Amino acid sequence: MLRPRDVGAPAGEDVAVLLQAAQAGGDQAREHLIVSLMPLVLRVGARVCGRYLQKGRDDEVSVGLMALNEAIDRYRADSGVSFPAFAELVIRRRLIDYFRREGNRRETPFTEFEQEDGEGGTWSAVELQRALEIERERRAEEDRRAEIAEFRRLLQPYGVSIADLVRQCPRHADARERAVAVARRITGNPAWVAYLRTHHALPLKELESQPDLGVSRKTLERQRKFIIAVAVILMEGLHALQAYLPTA
Repeated sequence: MLRPRDVGAPAGEDVAVLLQAAQAGGDQAREHLIVSLMPLVLRVGARVCGRYLQKGRDDEVSVGLMALNEAIDRYRADSGVSFPAFAELVIRRRLIDYFRREGNRRETPFTEFEQEDGEGGTWSAVELQRALEIERERRAEEDRRAEIAEFRRLLQPYGVSIADLVRQCPRHADARERAVAVARRITGNPAWVAYLRTHHALPLKELESQPDLGVSRKTLERQRKFIIAVAVILMEGLHALQAYLPTA
C-alpha cells in the first residue's frame, strides 16, 4: 500500500498519465494519485471549513478524499479545465453538501443557476465560473514562478541575486522611479544594451552625462544591482515582473 512518504506530488504530465490509468481501472494509479493530492484536499478543506484539518481526526478529510475519488471518475480532459481545478471544485461542493446535511453551516442555494452536467447531476454556473477562475489563477502563478526562476538564472552573469535586490531596492518611491527610469533609458539604447550584456556592468560615463536623468555617479554605483536587475527584466521581456515596475 502506498503511503504519503512513498510518493511526491505528481507533475502535470504525470497527473494526466495517472488519471488515464485510474479511469481505465488501475487501482494502484488511483491510489497513487489520491495520496499525492492529499495536500490539495487539506488545503481546500481548510479553506471551506475555516480551520486546519488533520487526517484521521476530521471527518471533512474523508469527505474530501471521497470527492477527489469522484473527481477522478468524472473528469474529462476536453473540458478546458485542469484536473486540480476540477478536483477543487468537486471537493468544495461535496464539503458544502456535507455541511448542509449536518446543519453545521448555512449556504445560500444556487438552484436557479444550476445546469445539467450531462451525467444526471447539476453544476451551478457560479461554481463552473469559479473553476475557471481557479484555473486562471493557477496558470498565472505557474507563469510567475517560472519567470522568477528564469530571472534568477539571467541575473547570475551579472553577479546579482534576489537577496541583493531586497537590500539595494531604494526605499523612497521617487528614488525607485529614478532608478527604473535609468534602466529604461539603458534598454532604449542598443549600444548601452550591448555594453551591459558584454561587460555585465552599467555604462556609467554615458549615464552620468545625461542631465535629464538627474542621477549622480555615486547614486548609480550604489543602485547598480537594482538598475541592472530592472534592465534585465525589460531586456528579456519578463512581463509578469514588469507589472511590478513603476510606469513613470
